[in-house]
Amino acid sequence: MTDTEDLMTIRAMCDAFQVTPRTLRFYEAKELLFPIREGQKRLFTRRDRARLKLILRGKRFGFSLEEIRQLLDLYDMGDQQQTQLTRTLEIAQDRLETMEAQRAELDVAIDELKEQMEWVANVIASMKARDAAE
Repeated sequence: MTDTEDLMTIRAMCDAFQVTPRTLRFYEAKELLFPIREGQKRLFTRRDRARLKLILRGKRFGFSLEEIRQLLDLYDMGDQQQTQLTRTLEIAQDRLETMEAQRAELDVAIDELKEQMEWVANVIASMKARDAAE
């Protein structure tokens, strides 16, 4: 049985994790969180809090909800989380490669934008110098 001190209301969860009630209901609807229901009231367990922490971390790293669900489901495999950790590492490696490729593309775009801005600034400066000489 869950100790009532371990339970958090939806408001307490929102405050603790900086999320909206809508977000929590969304994750519940997607069967990522499983709060205890007492009528309209939702009470979140320590397990829900751990799952939400992992969900939010996964989202911040760009994991899809389906990838997050798969990782959360692997927790209960009974192999001391070895399967979960192995799969997490695989997904994280793929995500890191994607992020690094995106960063490289951004670096190129930033350099090109700086060059264009410098060119425009030089054109403006030469126009002003020409106007001042006239």
